[in-house]
Amino acid sequence: MADDPDDGVRVWLVERTYSDDEQNLIILTYATPDGEQYFRKERALTSFTDVRDTTAAVDANPDNLGTVDDADLQEQYAAEAQRMQDIHDPDDVI
Repeated sequence: MADDPDDGVRVWLVERTYSDDEQNLIILTYATPDGEQYFRKERALTSFTDVRDTTAAVDANPDNLGTVDDADLQEQYAAEAQRMQDIHDPDDVI
Protein backbone atom coordinates (compact mmCIF):
# COMPACT_ATOMS: atom_id res chain seq x y z
CA MET A 1 0.00 0.00 0.00
CA ALA A 2 1.14 3.49 -0.70
CA ASP A 3 2.16 5.61 2.27
CA ASP A 4 0.88 8.86 0.78
CA PRO A 5 -2.93 8.88 0.38
CA ASP A 6 -2.54 11.11 -2.69
CA ASP A 7 -0.77 8.21 -4.43
CA GLY A 8 -3.69 5.83 -3.97
CA VAL A 9 -4.03 2.51 -2.21
CA ARG A 10 -2.73 -0.65 -3.87
CA VAL A 11 -5.51 -3.21 -4.20
CA TRP A 12 -5.32 -6.69 -5.75
CA LEU A 13 -7.82 -8.51 -7.96
CA VAL A 14 -9.77 -10.95 -5.79
CA GLU A 15 -12.94 -11.62 -7.78
CA ARG A 16 -14.26 -11.38 -11.33
CA THR A 17 -17.98 -11.92 -11.83
CA TYR A 18 -20.57 -11.36 -14.51
CA SER A 19 -23.58 -9.22 -13.72
CA ASP A 20 -26.93 -10.99 -13.43
CA ASP A 21 -28.75 -7.75 -14.20
CA GLU A 22 -27.03 -6.67 -17.39
CA GLN A 23 -25.62 -8.63 -20.27
CA ASN A 24 -21.94 -8.10 -21.08
CA LEU A 25 -21.06 -6.47 -17.75
CA ILE A 26 -18.05 -7.77 -15.84
CA ILE A 27 -17.55 -6.77 -12.21
CA LEU A 28 -13.94 -6.70 -11.03
CA THR A 29 -13.37 -6.62 -7.29
CA TYR A 30 -9.98 -5.60 -5.95
CA ALA A 31 -9.10 -5.69 -2.23
CA THR A 32 -6.41 -4.54 0.14
CA PRO A 33 -4.01 -7.27 1.32
CA ASP A 34 -5.72 -7.35 4.72
CA GLY A 35 -9.12 -7.87 3.05
CA GLU A 36 -10.65 -4.99 5.01
CA GLN A 37 -11.34 -2.71 2.05
CA TYR A 38 -12.41 -3.28 -1.53
CA PHE A 39 -12.58 -1.41 -4.82
CA ARG A 40 -15.18 -2.39 -7.40
CA LYS A 41 -14.80 -1.74 -11.09
CA GLU A 42 -17.51 -2.45 -13.65
CA ARG A 43 -16.59 -3.02 -17.24
CA ALA A 44 -19.05 -3.25 -20.12
CA LEU A 45 -17.95 -5.37 -23.04
CA THR A 46 -19.24 -3.52 -26.06
CA SER A 47 -17.84 -5.85 -28.73
CA PHE A 48 -15.48 -8.74 -29.32
CA THR A 49 -12.86 -6.24 -30.47
CA ASP A 50 -13.14 -4.25 -27.23
CA VAL A 51 -9.93 -5.34 -25.53
CA ARG A 52 -9.01 -3.73 -22.21
CA ASP A 53 -6.44 -5.36 -19.99
CA THR A 54 -7.29 -6.39 -16.46
CA THR A 55 -4.23 -6.10 -14.24
CA ALA A 56 -3.38 -7.99 -11.07
CA ALA A 57 -3.46 -4.77 -9.05
CA VAL A 58 -4.52 -1.15 -9.34
CA ASP A 59 -3.95 1.94 -7.22
CA ALA A 60 -7.34 3.18 -6.06
CA ASN A 61 -8.28 6.53 -4.59
CA PRO A 62 -8.91 5.95 -0.85
CA ASP A 63 -12.26 7.76 -1.20
CA ASN A 64 -13.40 5.03 -3.61
CA LEU A 65 -12.76 2.12 -1.24
CA GLY A 66 -15.59 0.34 0.52
CA THR A 67 -15.35 -1.50 3.83
CA VAL A 68 -15.74 -5.28 3.99
CA ASP A 69 -17.92 -5.88 7.05
CA ASP A 70 -18.31 -9.66 6.74
CA ALA A 71 -15.47 -11.51 8.53
CA ASP A 72 -15.60 -14.54 6.21
CA LEU A 73 -15.49 -12.37 3.10
CA GLN A 74 -12.68 -10.32 4.63
CA GLU A 75 -10.68 -13.52 5.18
CA GLN A 76 -11.42 -14.69 1.62
CA TYR A 77 -10.36 -11.35 0.12
CA ALA A 78 -7.19 -11.25 2.23
CA ALA A 79 -6.18 -14.76 1.17
CA GLU A 80 -6.80 -14.07 -2.52
CA ALA A 81 -5.09 -10.66 -2.43
CA GLN A 82 -2.06 -12.26 -0.77
CA ARG A 83 -2.02 -15.06 -3.34
CA MET A 84 -2.17 -12.56 -6.21
CA GLN A 85 0.57 -10.47 -4.60
CA ASP A 86 2.77 -13.56 -4.21
CA ILE A 87 2.53 -14.74 -7.82
CA HIS A 88 1.99 -11.56 -9.86
CA ASP A 89 3.53 -8.18 -10.39
CA PRO A 90 0.93 -5.39 -10.09
CA ASP A 91 0.97 -4.73 -13.86
CA ASP A 92 0.58 -8.38 -14.89
CA VAL A 93 -2.39 -8.86 -17.20
CA ILE A 94 -4.84 -11.37 -15.74
